[in-house]
This record gives sequence, C-alpha cells and structure tokens, in this order.
Amino acid sequence: MFKKLFSPQKINVCEIPNRLAVTAMVTNYCSEDGTATDRYIAYHEAKAKGGWGLIITEDYAINKNAMGYKYIAGLWNDEQIESHKKLTDTIHKYESKIFCQIYHAGRQSCSAVNGGMQPVAPSAIPCPWLRELPREITIPEIEQIVQDFGDCALRAKKAGFDGVEVHAAHGYLLAEFMSTYANKRTDKYGGCLDNRVRIIKEVYESVRSKVGKDFPVTIRFSAYEGFEGGRDMAESRVLAKLFEKWGFDALHVSNGAYGDHNDGGIVAPMYYPHAFGVDNAAEIKKIVNIPVFTVNRINDPRMAESILELDKADFIGMGRGSLADPDLPNKASTEDLTSIRYCIGCLQGCTGSLYVGGPITCLVNPSLGKEWELDYSKVDEPKSVLIVGGGPGGLEAARTAAIKGHKVSLYEKRSFLGGQFRSAAYPPCKGELSTYIAWITNELNKLGVKVYLNSEVTNELVDEKNPDVIIIATGGAPLMPPIKGIDKPHVISAEDALLGNTATGDKIVIAGGGEVGGETAAHLAMQQKDVSVVEMCPSLFRELDGVNKYNIMKILDEYGVKKYTETKVVEILDEGVVVENSRGKFTISADTVVIGLGYRPNNKLAEELKESHDNVVVIAGAVKTSNALAATREGFDAGISIK
Repeated sequence: MFKKLFSPQKINVCEIPNRLAVTAMVTNYCSEDGTATDRYIAYHEAKAKGGWGLIITEDYAINKNAMGYKYIAGLWNDEQIESHKKLTDTIHKYESKIFCQIYHAGRQSCSAVNGGMQPVAPSAIPCPWLRELPREITIPEIEQIVQDFGDCALRAKKAGFDGVEVHAAHGYLLAEFMSTYANKRTDKYGGCLDNRVRIIKEVYESVRSKVGKDFPVTIRFSAYEGFEGGRDMAESRVLAKLFEKWGFDALHVSNGAYGDHNDGGIVAPMYYPHAFGVDNAAEIKKIVNIPVFTVNRINDPRMAESILELDKADFIGMGRGSLADPDLPNKASTEDLTSIRYCIGCLQGCTGSLYVGGPITCLVNPSLGKEWELDYSKVDEPKSVLIVGGGPGGLEAARTAAIKGHKVSLYEKRSFLGGQFRSAAYPPCKGELSTYIAWITNELNKLGVKVYLNSEVTNELVDEKNPDVIIIATGGAPLMPPIKGIDKPHVISAEDALLGNTATGDKIVIAGGGEVGGETAAHLAMQQKDVSVVEMCPSLFRELDGVNKYNIMKILDEYGVKKYTETKVVEILDEGVVVENSRGKFTISADTVVIGLGYRPNNKLAEELKESHDNVVVIAGAVKTSNALAATREGFDAGISIK
C-alpha cells in the first residue's frame, strides 16, 4: 500500500529512511536558557520510536534575543551543545534522522520572551498578533545576524544533528526581509527582489562555510503568505530557483505568516481543506532538481502516498499528525490504519497553549509532553474500576486504566459514546472530531473494557458492583436559565438541535453566541434557515482563538446569520423572542428557539456517592465545565494514576 512512503530518499549525502517528516513545531519544553530538557528529548524520542524518517526540531534561536517563545531551544553558545548532543544521541538509537531548524523571530517576538530586547525587523511594522513595535534593524546588526546563523549551524553539527533547516517562512525575520508587505527598506536589503533576498544568500553562505559541502542545509519558506501585499507563487517560483542555484539541498514549501486574518494557514484549523498547500509544492517541484517538502493538513498516510505517487513532493510533513500519534509511521507500515489516532485540526492544545505562553498539549493525545515521566507497565494488583460517563474524559480514563491492567467497566446512560463531543462534530468543518471517538471506542474494545450503554448508574448499582475505584465523568448538562417562556415546546437545547433529536423551523433564534450557540447557528444556517444569534457580550465566540473565530465568523457572514451582541433575552413568546439592548426592547420573530448558553456541571451523582464512598474521583465537566482538551487530560491522569 505504501511503496513510495517507505522508500528512502537522500538530502545531500544524508539518507532519510522514509518520506514521513515531523516538521518543526514550537513545544516550549526547553529550559529558559535554550538547553534541552529530559521532557524535550523524550518528546522527540517518541517520534523516533514511532518510525518517522526525519525529525525537524523547533526553532533554535541563533542568539539570546532571537527567541519568539520563552522556552524554545537555542544554540547561541557552546555551553548549550552538550544538552542537544544528548537529544541527537537519543534519536540516533533508532533509524530516524534529525535536522535542526535555526531562526530569528524578528518582529514576531516581544521583549517578555527574547531577553528584554525590543524586537527587530526590516521595517518598524508590528506583528499583527504580538503588536509590540519593532525597531528597524541596522546593517551592522544584519551582518552580525548573518554570522550568528553560521555559528548556530556549526554548533548544530557539533551537537550531532544530521542537517540544518534555515527558517525563512511564517513571517519570521528572514521571511520579513523577503516580503514587500513587511520590508519597506530602500537600502541594499530592500526594494527589488535581489535586495530583499540578499540576507538569505548571505545566511546560506555563512552556514555553508561553517558546516561544509556534505552537510545538509535546507530552507523553509512560505510560497503563499496570505496577507495583502504578501508574496504569491509568481515570486516564490523565482525564489525556489535562486535557492537551488545558491546550493540549498532541499526546499520546504510552507504557507502563511502570523495573524488572525491570514489565509495562508501556518497551522491550519479544521476549516481548511486537507493538503491545501500541496499544489504550491508541486509547482516548485517542477522547476527544481532538489527534494521538495510539502505540509498542511495532511494526516492520513494514504493521502501522503497519493501525493508522492503524483510526484507533487518528495517528503510529506505531518507535524500535527505526529503530535496526535507519534506511532503513525509504524502503524501505517503494517497497514493498521484504524489504530491511528488522527489529528482532528482543533488547534486547542498545539497552538492554543502557546497563545498563553504554555507548553503544547494535544486533545486526542493527552500523553503529549509527559513521555519522560509516564510508566505504562502493568500493575501488580489490578483494581476493579467503574467509570460513569462515556464522554472524552470517561473514555480516556477507561483506556489508560485498562492499559495499566485494571479491570474496567464504563457506564453511559445514553445510547452512544462521546458525550457532548459527539454533537460537537455536527457544526460545519468539524466532522473529523468524530474520528477521535471512533478511535478510542476501538481501543477500548481491544483492551477488553466492558461498556454498558443505556445504563444509568445509581447508588444501588455501585453497591452491587463494589468497585475499588469509581471515576465520575458525567460531564455537564445544558444550562437553562430562568427565562420566562423557556419551558415552551418550541424551545430546545443546542445539543438536540445539532443531533437532530428535534426538528427546527425555518426562523430560529439562538440564545447564546459563545462556541456552543455560535457553532449551532452555523450548522442551522447551512440548512438555509433564517438564523439570529443573541449574545450578552460585546462579541461572539469569546472562548475561541483568533484563527478559529475568524473562520467560523466567515461562515456566519456567508449564510447571513443576524447577530445581536450586547443584547439580553427577556422573554420567549409563542412566535418570537423579546430581547433588550441599548435600543430598548424589541421582538425577533421565531418558530424555534435554541438555548446555546453552555453547560453546568452534572455532579448530582458524584455528590451522592461521595457521601457513602471514599473511593470516588470526579473529573472534567462534572467538576467544572471546560472543553474536551481538559477532559481528555484529566481522564488520562485519573486512569494512569490508579495504583
């Protein structure tokens, strides 16, 4: 099935055992001084064990002021080499090769994370996300940075890396110089294309002079930048030819730059099509004779194989796919595809955590970042574990407890598993969420977990079963506030509307413009219904990150959803909803009213059991309503910690 995918390919003299690459992703797992931690090393080792042909590490800062995040790696002094040599020695126990990505964050940084220095950039234009005004870099400073790139590459070679990747993509410093949307200079580093790429040529020459001709040096660049005035493919084809002429050994064709309104999709959410950047890589591949990498929303090995068969690229980058399942290559090589834990494109853990300065996590893989401390060995004395609730938290608790060898039974009062995560897959572009529930259900079956559907747990059942451990994962119940008329028959919950438990009319008012209400609005609007959203806050989707919010708002606008913000639902009538805002009271016509105001903890059973049992663990939405990212993490921790 995968003749191309598992064939070797050389970059310079370095032979990569297969075409699957872990592309660089910030983890924030390193020390503040740029040295590698045991956590960072174990995270990469899991991928080497999993069979990835090439691992490209995250941005290694070339100097102490080049960092875009506080806890990323660095090789700006010789003292850092030893810890990263431990990393490469670990990876080389396996067949994988490892390249070091080297970079300067430029304006996509801030003084809080880069040693207290004001960010520098080709021109004094702030990053749309970070918005700290950068200082226009001077020519002597450029010359020093060129030297720093070469010195950093040499340290990478001394640390045992198999190659280096120069990061000139995603709006970081080198990318800023290449693009007229960020570079407004009129000296020898600005203006015409040759001036704008001058720094890239100088960096390449500096790196090559330090590492020698037989050491792989590749470059990552954004073929399409996704901003007004940014680079398009016409110029990127020219760049590709130049990069090959200068001597780069491979081209890593990516997209985008920082900013909520960027449609280049650096880290593409579920609203983007799969493999949307492949055609750009294919264009580049037609005109160069060195290997080409492609990336972006490629999460299935069959998808990767087809790209190779069409000769659109030589290597397939699956960054987020490797987070979701570091064992994806090994599973693909044995054609065990249903056991692959596929990335669902939610961005909650991989980028959402970085927004607040934390280390990355993963909704579908709650073991991510814990590899160095986990012990999956079987317990000596298995316990009987009773789990109440078949949502993501309960399912993860069941899976990990069973892995440890415990005897696990899971009870779900409804006829299906997944909890609210099942209905979460119904809004537009979120269908892949269901792949996680399907995957974990399959895993529970393989592990011998006894699952009881349509089974409500009572005190009597618990007393009868007499388990050693009780895990309560009952999640939340829809929040139904005391609005006058809320008990009318045409008033339904968002979950019932999504699952199709109740038919809706053609004129719908949704109370609540957060993630629950807003996404339900998008779902119903795509059925060409007249939808209005009423929200008390100044804006919709207050819980979402900017990228996901931007994309879901486009759907609401496309389908003409009417939005009433800073507006309160006062009363529900038979044929409409009375609302109130700064304009006063008025009525919005409706034949169906959907309540999408979120959830409250469903903890009645937990409180009852805790009164008579001392072995009760309560997790996730039964404690505090949150999201599936928190639920899977808490479920995993609860299951793995049972002794």
